[in-house]
Amino acid sequence: MLSAKEYELTQKKAAEWMRRVGIAVTPAEEQEIEIADFNLGDLYNIGLEILVYVNTERVCAKELVMFPRQICPEHQHPTIDGVPGKEETFRCRWERFTFTFGQTHAKSEGCGSK
Repeated sequence: MLSAKEYELTQKKAAEWMRRVGIAVTPAEEQEIEIADFNLGDLYNIGLEILVYVNTERVCAKELVMFPRQICPEHQHPTIDGVPGKEETFRCRWERFTFTFGQTHAKSEGCGSK
């Protein structure tokens, strides 16, 4: 588990990375950045930094940051009791983004670097 100081430093680092690609992050938004280690206790290898704009049962709008060599565990939002699961779309804004998605397709792409 991250200490309060580590959490705050990681929020600042994630905000800096967002700003590097032209995403405006206010001081209030910086303090709202979620640091997710998926309860695995290994943030710098398995984790995600998230700035949430909207998050409902069906729609989400978020900025995601992944630091070098950091991975995000595969997860799903399945249909439950006839209610369709949430759709997610990801777009690389800087450096390379590589992913493998097992259920519908496998894909590995680079998006270039600045």
